[in-house]
Amino acid sequence: MLPTSKDQLLFTPGPLTTSLAVKQAMLHDAGSWHWTFNERVSAIRQRLLGIAGVRKEDGWEAVLLQGSGTFGVESVFATCVPRDGKVVVLSNGAYGERMILMLQALRIDHAILRTQEDVPSDPAALDALLAADPAITHVAAVHCETTTGILNDITALGAVARKHNRRYIVDAMSSFAAYAIDFNAAGIDFLISSANKCLEGVPGFSFVIGKRAQFLVPEGTARSLSLDLGSQLKGFEKNAQFRYTPPTHSLLAFEQALNEYDAEGGVAGRAARYQANHAALVAGMRKLGLEPYLPPAVQSHIITSFRFPAHPNFTFDAFYRRVSEKGFILYPGKISQADTFRIGNIGRIFPADMRQVVYAIGEALDEMGIHLTPKA
Repeated sequence: MLPTSKDQLLFTPGPLTTSLAVKQAMLHDAGSWHWTFNERVSAIRQRLLGIAGVRKEDGWEAVLLQGSGTFGVESVFATCVPRDGKVVVLSNGAYGERMILMLQALRIDHAILRTQEDVPSDPAALDALLAADPAITHVAAVHCETTTGILNDITALGAVARKHNRRYIVDAMSSFAAYAIDFNAAGIDFLISSANKCLEGVPGFSFVIGKRAQFLVPEGTARSLSLDLGSQLKGFEKNAQFRYTPPTHSLLAFEQALNEYDAEGGVAGRAARYQANHAALVAGMRKLGLEPYLPPAVQSHIITSFRFPAHPNFTFDAFYRRVSEKGFILYPGKISQADTFRIGNIGRIFPADMRQVVYAIGEALDEMGIHLTPKA
């Protein structure tokens, strides 16, 4: 291929395509101890509370943590689950399963409630389990499980956790800022997301939104030095600094990404664009004869899984390479029940981009000698 000045568009759930202004914001160095940088970090933390719809005056804090969203989720388990605590994980995909691996590594007692990958987590099953097992102290759920793109009802699950007086941990990695989340209605104690998802920043840090009192756990509770959210919060409160080297360039990019989020109209504006992206994608793919894996009732507008074409000429590797050569990066499937690939609807992309990727997919299928019947 000839070199091009334009990046390939990323149709993935993060890292994702970012705006030119977000990229340009990283073309500066920042002193991690300097007061102007620390003021910007404090402002970012405050702005995240605003997006979440909660207030510092009511005890809420946004704690930033170096590393990907996985680091953020593990930090909650490592810090905020007491030594005698027990966590139930609601799993219907790879990210619920990753929570289980974290709990195993941290040697935290846990239970598992699984549903099939195309079935939302079940509040009734959670209700029965919590009633039967008083040792469970925490409930952990994934809002948008990007394994398939399924959306779990975190408000219904949270109502059950609240009924039984359990703490509630929500992985909102791929949904925060693109879905309106009512912390009070859902009874959320801890919500985790990251910079490089629906806020359209670049990788480098995650963040946890929760009550200050729940971060400041008794000494000896935290199972990790670097993932200790209480100590991280104390550092911010002492001098507005990260305890260890912060991802300075990612934070500068995130500041610009937040400005663009506000300019787009916040959650309503961003959700509308992502919904339009999803609609354009599904309409175009159906014309090619490609069927979404999930039924519309449980499908998010974050990422969409499609079944492999039932054709002997199709291999994902060859298909992926052809689409990539046309300037579009897709996402492999990750589920066990069916052969799928995924297309993200998030990032600095628009319905016109969705139509372009559909056209490229159609060309790739033609080149592979695959001709399908359009779906109704």
